[in-house]
Formats: sequence, structure tokens, C-alpha cells
Amino acid sequence: MLHCLRIGVKSTRVVLGNILIKAVPPIIFGLVLFSIWELLVQFGDIKPYILPSLRAVLRTMVDPKWRWLDQMWVTAIEVLGGYVMAASIGIALGVVITWTRLAQGILPFLVIVNSLPKIAMAPLFIIWLGYGIVPNIIIAFISAFFPVVINTATGIINIDPDFVNFARALGTPQWKIFLKIRLPNALPHIWAGLKISTSLAVIGALVGEFIAATRGLASSILHAQASLATHAIFAALVWIALLGLGLYAVVCILQKVLTPWAD
Repeated sequence: MLHCLRIGVKSTRVVLGNILIKAVPPIIFGLVLFSIWELLVQFGDIKPYILPSLRAVLRTMVDPKWRWLDQMWVTAIEVLGGYVMAASIGIALGVVITWTRLAQGILPFLVIVNSLPKIAMAPLFIIWLGYGIVPNIIIAFISAFFPVVINTATGIINIDPDFVNFARALGTPQWKIFLKIRLPNALPHIWAGLKISTSLAVIGALVGEFIAATRGLASSILHAQASLATHAIFAALVWIALLGLGLYAVVCILQKVLTPWAD
């Protein structure tokens, strides 16, 4: 028991170490970008309401007047709610589509819905569901849903037929072929869809907030715009980026821990 625990701790350390190594180049690029930004502000003739200094943005990010944590919490609930729905329903529907021909008739409808601009659909959900976080969760769900469905279905279908035929020749039941062959083959595709959907869920939630919300990070951006507080807009953008990056990192860590071979 103790030996297994040590192996688990060691593997977790290896995973975290690999993540840190991969994070070094983006960190270096970010430092270079921020240095150029600060130099432009300090030595260029740029008005603060056009491009604020990095220090002003960082100060605004911790300014209690803007209540960033409260706004972040609202947006995070919307993003997570929509993302969890998109992940669970998307994977389930992707499986169903490949399981029965009748369910494949849903695909054209999904393509049509996905092609519609989410900002054009937002007023409908506000009329149907009222104001609050629920319409924003639904918009986040619709925005993040399609990649999960398509990637799941693609991963299950795109498999070497020889594996399936060999299993059938041995008399393996259809459900066992799915669990032992098709699903493991689909996992890399499913994880890819889940990663793509992280940013789409954030975008969807913000679209809903921009339309009618009185709380959330998008609402803070609108308030900052009204007073030409460009530094606050940049601060909100940084918080949004951190939210999206955090969700993406969680999905990557889950993939590394649960299915390290499916990377």
C-alpha cells in the first residue's frame, strides 16, 4: 500500500514537472511582451486612456473598488456551469451519434446551431430565461458544446477496422468492443475537444454578460468603458485570461493524471 502511494506521488511530481517545463517558453515570451509594453508607455507619446502602463493595470487588478473577486466569481460560475454541461452532454451525444444511425440525423441540426453567431442568440435566451446567470450558462454551454460532440464521434469512428473485426471474430460483445477498443481510441480526440471548449465556454459566458448582465467581468468592462478607464478594461482582460488559462490547465492536469497515455 505504501509502495503504491509512493509511486502515485512520484508520478504526480513528474506530471507537474513536465507542466512547469512546458510553461517556461510562454513565461519568457510574456516577460518580453510586457517589457516592450512598459517601454512604449514610458518613452512613447501615448496617452494613458489609449494604452495604460503595466503598473497601472496591476494596481487596478488589486483595487477593491472594482470588486474583482466578486465579478470573477460570477463569471467563473457561468463558465464552469456551461463547460460541465458541454463536456458531459457532448460526450454522451457523441457516443449516441456513433451508436445508432437514427441519432446521426441530429448532426445537421448541430451544425446549423453552431454556425449561428452566439451574440445573435443571446437576446432569445434572455427573453426565455430572464436576466441573471442562467442565460449566460446556456450560451457558454452552446458555445463549448460542438467541439466535444464532433471530437468524441470522430475518435470513436476513426479506428482501424482490423481491431474491431478481430474482436468480433472472437465473439466479443458490441458493448465490450466499445469499452475496450473504441473508447480508449477516442480519448485523445475527446481530450482535444475538451481543451478547445475551455476558451469557447469563457467567450460564451462573456457574450451573455455583454448583452444584459449587471454582474461579471464583462459588466466591469462596460462600466470601465463608460468612464474611459482603460486601465480597468485591461485589468478585466487579464482576469478573463487567467480564468480561461486556469480552466485549460485543470483539463490538461486531469488528462495527465487520468489518461497520461492519451496525450
